[in-house]
Amino acid sequence: MHNKYAFLKGKLNILFGGFDMPLLLIILSLFVISTFTIYSASIGSPVDMGQHVRNLCFSIFIIWLTAQIPPTLIMRFAIPIYTIGISLLLAVMMFGLIKKGAQRWLNIGITSIQPSELLKIAVPMVLAWYYHKREHSIKAIDYIAGLIIVAIPFILIAKQPDLGTAVLVLAAGFYVIFLAGFPWKIILPLIILGIIAIILIISFQQTLCSPEQTWQPLLHDYQKHRICTLLDPASDPLGKGFHILQSMIAIGSGGATGKGWLNGTQARLEFIPEKHTDFIFAVYSEEFGLIGNLILLSIYILLIFRGLFIASNANITFSRLIAGAISLMFFTYAFVNIGMVSGILPVVGVPLPMMSYGGTSFVTLGMCIGILMSIERHKSYGKYG
Repeated sequence: MHNKYAFLKGKLNILFGGFDMPLLLIILSLFVISTFTIYSASIGSPVDMGQHVRNLCFSIFIIWLTAQIPPTLIMRFAIPIYTIGISLLLAVMMFGLIKKGAQRWLNIGITSIQPSELLKIAVPMVLAWYYHKREHSIKAIDYIAGLIIVAIPFILIAKQPDLGTAVLVLAAGFYVIFLAGFPWKIILPLIILGIIAIILIISFQQTLCSPEQTWQPLLHDYQKHRICTLLDPASDPLGKGFHILQSMIAIGSGGATGKGWLNGTQARLEFIPEKHTDFIFAVYSEEFGLIGNLILLSIYILLIFRGLFIASNANITFSRLIAGAISLMFFTYAFVNIGMVSGILPVVGVPLPMMSYGGTSFVTLGMCIGILMSIERHKSYGKYG
């Protein structure tokens, strides 16, 4: 009996070794919700559910594989991954594929990839490595160096143009710089300037959004339209404001309990754009209502707090910085996606983490979860273990 128990324990350790069980249960909950919602959104649309399931399985494998690697070894990959990411962005600029007016993809033969996704994890990794090496002597020049490290991929991605991903990369990098001790005396004036800019845009909305007004060279035309549509989507209800208005109708029509799984009309009648990717939250809200939204938000809150808990218990500076940045990244993803779908933020093409359809984002976010699990698993190995 003892031998059978030991054998079973060994098999379970092989299957689940490295997984942080609270974090795993949170991710599996999101995967289940994602599968049901994408299946509903796929009816009448060319969405490959088989591919979605394969993406989930591969993401779980990536999580498990990354969790086996000690944080000290992950830290050694920071510079190579960042360098490869920047090189791929330059390759995209020179001979990348153009889809929907944007040059964001790179053909590698068997498939096409979006290198900007890699920078979402590469930037916080290399910054966490940088400040780990200087943990006892961080100076003002180090914060400037950190901002330069973030600025390079931000500019390259924004020029594709892909402002949504560029902002996420900027946020991921800023979180590491902030957690490394970036002074509040610089952050607060930036926040105040941002609030003033928002107030001015709202105050001069009619002038700024007039057909004769151009925001070049500050913004592309489509970026101007996104901001103006945010301020007043009803100004062009059958044009640029159509998608966001239909999304808001879907969320509102769900009521308290929703219309029920597979019973959403806005999604079924093709009123919701990109319903299996960027606007998956609108499909979910219509079918599961306010109660379903509260459940989903609770899961994301648990994910963020679990990540911050892991960060607080990490044994080296690199682990604390990267775990904290990853946790706040998930907050940014969820906040921006739900905000844009709800009409309180501009539409910037940000997926809902672990919910939206897409292979590259599942792999990237799977790596992030795997890093959190690795940090939790190896925290008792000593400072350099």
